[in-house]
Amino acid sequence: MLSQMPFDMKNVRKDDVVKEILRLAIIAELDAISLYEQLAAATDREDVKKVFLEIAGEEKTHVGEFQAMLLREDSEQVTELDKGKKEVEELLG
Repeated sequence: MLSQMPFDMKNVRKDDVVKEILRLAIIAELDAISLYEQLAAATDREDVKKVFLEIAGEEKTHVGEFQAMLLREDSEQVTELDKGKKEVEELLG
């Protein structure tokens, strides 16, 4: 689980800092989603399960927010996401 930055920001080019921060934020949110969904699956208590799944949903919104910001910062990421989507569509029809 991510509790601190896994790299030294001093080693990141100044032009890339925002992109790397946003990517790290996305990773943290995905980690939280995984944790909350696993915790929900681990309990038989419907009230606890409901709260964990609600919070996981909020984290998914955060992923979308950070991704939207990243796509504003990184045109290459936009291109590669589009390529990946097309490849899956071609593969699966």
